[in-house]
Amino acid sequence: MKLGVNIDHIAVLREARKINDPDPVEALGILRRAGADQVTIHLREDRRHINDYDAKRIVELSALPVNMECSIDPAIIDIVCELRPHRATLVPEKRQEITTEGGLDVLGNFDRISETVAKLKEHEIDVSLFIDPDFEVIAASADTGADMVELHTGEYANIFAMLYSNLPHTPHAIEELRLSRSELQERLSQAIGDLENSAIYAAKAGLLVAAGHGLNYQNVSRIAEMPNIVELNIGQSIIARSVWVGLEQAIRQMKELIDEACHSH
Repeated sequence: MKLGVNIDHIAVLREARKINDPDPVEALGILRRAGADQVTIHLREDRRHINDYDAKRIVELSALPVNMECSIDPAIIDIVCELRPHRATLVPEKRQEITTEGGLDVLGNFDRISETVAKLKEHEIDVSLFIDPDFEVIAASADTGADMVELHTGEYANIFAMLYSNLPHTPHAIEELRLSRSELQERLSQAIGDLENSAIYAAKAGLLVAAGHGLNYQNVSRIAEMPNIVELNIGQSIIARSVWVGLEQAIRQMKELIDEACHSH
């Protein structure tokens, strides 16, 4: 199973002081040395972390494939087409959100997404859609011409945190605290089942399957066990651990967990 390391949070730290340090480009060699399979970045419309200059240099300088997350905003898509990363992952984007919450509304924006997919593929860019684990959405995703879907693991991660952590995974998880432990266990089993079944369904529909959002050192193993998922994209938890152990070691530790889970099944 491949690991894409999202380096947005290196740029978040830089933007906290509006200076030039740390430079996310400096992470590229470390990712390669640590065994990462892909560099993932999100060029947001508000440029709150990765900016145009970062994106250009990362695509030009990375020895690893670059997966650029982006909205379907035409101005952003024009930039992606010009830069030509290995892959574009289309995600929903709201300016007020802390991070991407929920999957792309493929059913409600089918024509626009299909047109965006076609434009990206004209520029020889592979396309993935970041979606919720839902059969109807997966079927529509396949119909857009996308090569891949990335299943949103936020529901799983939030419930896992409620069961095995003293803190909610995200502010949206506060509501889950009102549920009993048995109810949370049931919800967790349902979330795992949804992801497993969606991965199977997507693979049968001819799509490659990735997963991501909220994955960390505590919860990644159960997702890595799923045979139809070929790639995980993980960022915040790796960058957070790197504060204590360094980026290279943080990536190696995540790779070890993923490899152990894959080999156990």
